[in-house]
Amino acid sequence: MAGQLGGQPIIILREGTERIHGREALSGNIMAAKAVAGAVRSTLGPKGMDKMLVGGSITITNDGATILKEMEIVHPAARMLIEVAKTMDDEVGDGTTTAAVLTGELLECSESLLNQGVHPTIIAHGYRMAAEKAIELLDGITHTITENDDEALINIALTAMTGKGAEASKDKLSKIVVSAIKSIVDEEDGKKVVDINNIKIEKKVGSSLDDCALIEGVILNKDKAHHNMPDKVKDAKIALITRPIEFSKMELEAEIKISTPGELQKYLDQEEQIVKDIVDRIAATGANVVLCQLGIEELAQHFFAKANILAVERVERNDMDKLIRATGAKLITSVDDFSSSDIGTAGLVEITGHGDDKFLNIKECSNPRAVSILIRGGTEHVVDSTERALEDALRAVGTAVEDGKLVAGAGSAEIELALRLREYASTLSGREQLAVLRFADAVEVIPKALAENSGLDPIDMLVELRSQHEKGNKDGGLNVFTGKVENMWDNGVIEPLRIKTQAILSATEAAVMILRIDDLLAGTGMPDMGGMPGMPGMM
Repeated sequence: MAGQLGGQPIIILREGTERIHGREALSGNIMAAKAVAGAVRSTLGPKGMDKMLVGGSITITNDGATILKEMEIVHPAARMLIEVAKTMDDEVGDGTTTAAVLTGELLECSESLLNQGVHPTIIAHGYRMAAEKAIELLDGITHTITENDDEALINIALTAMTGKGAEASKDKLSKIVVSAIKSIVDEEDGKKVVDINNIKIEKKVGSSLDDCALIEGVILNKDKAHHNMPDKVKDAKIALITRPIEFSKMELEAEIKISTPGELQKYLDQEEQIVKDIVDRIAATGANVVLCQLGIEELAQHFFAKANILAVERVERNDMDKLIRATGAKLITSVDDFSSSDIGTAGLVEITGHGDDKFLNIKECSNPRAVSILIRGGTEHVVDSTERALEDALRAVGTAVEDGKLVAGAGSAEIELALRLREYASTLSGREQLAVLRFADAVEVIPKALAENSGLDPIDMLVELRSQHEKGNKDGGLNVFTGKVENMWDNGVIEPLRIKTQAILSATEAAVMILRIDDLLAGTGMPDMGGMPGMPGMM
């Protein structure tokens, strides 16, 4: 890129830099974001379709967060939708598809205003005003509950899991989710706090979804390291060790000369003694259960068995972190420098199951809020999809317990917002009024997509939904199974308020950010975006 000053060229950007500016840059960014939103739109709702993601492995899912995370998107504007989904997943665990689809629709609705000559800054300001008003309006349709309202919490879990591969056993799984959340509820400064990290999810292929279970304590898909070790340890004193338990081999190049059988035996005896000393130092702290993140060599396993210590090797780091919270133990990085104060406790540690289907159960933990959910399923795909559904349900129920505020689902909240935002727009006098009206149109994309994905006529459904809400049925939503507008609160289709507010805020922020970009500079070190900003090469 070069400019002219007194007939002399001035180099501003290095050679090879591509610049796209003005309406062309904005149109390209909007097109890219809309394409990503369109990719997940068909997954929305209980009758949404699945996506097959083929890479190093095959993933079949309709979870928006998983789809967007696995898609190899390089277009910078399109990647903002991934950030929206990530924010939703981190904050509430559900509603990722809603947020992505809403972002795409907000940008699509802005195009008609841009074509009319409305400046992007005006549209951005109007969208922010509409989002702020929408959050205020949501309070008017909010229902409140307590953590003891089991029926409402179960309905939240059912709504979060609907259409996500766990349909066959969702009634049982929803009860497991509610029990798990209620067991880890804490209170800080008078507010309910739910730390999902206290829940350990363990997957095991085999058996069926009906065999999924909630277990008090921590469960690991592990067996004891040596068959002579005890299967059960009461009043367990647990050591969590991050280094391998073995005879340390010499790291420097060295040569040991052994000239007689006696010297060889002396060397072997010395190696054995070193390993025995390591085990003795661990046993001296009072530990009777050892969980090692790396390997335990056979000689050490033998000495642990002789000392009646239950040892397990190759425990994953994530599991070690959960065991820290559950047992109160500290990670031990060196067996030469730890004491009994580093040891955790549990009332019972035992090996259950038989054959290859064995588990290590750590029960009656010092932290009573430590629980585990065992997921069973006939195939790896079933187990993985059930895990994703459970994680969404756990986050949704946890959010509901923390906030105590819910709204009806199935598009009822969006239709109510659209109607009230149109009323709000009529009170505005500037061009922002046009942006608020388009925001109201965009919000209706959720019930519209629900109808489309269920094989229903979206226009007929929108008309009927608007009619019901104008008559005062604030909880009227689309029953995709009957094709009728019904009271979704009475039907038990409910969601945490935070899912709606976060989706609106995240989608608005992303749309506004894209609308305010009028110049796109791509240097030679940038990833290839297929002749940005168009569609080819975007994903």
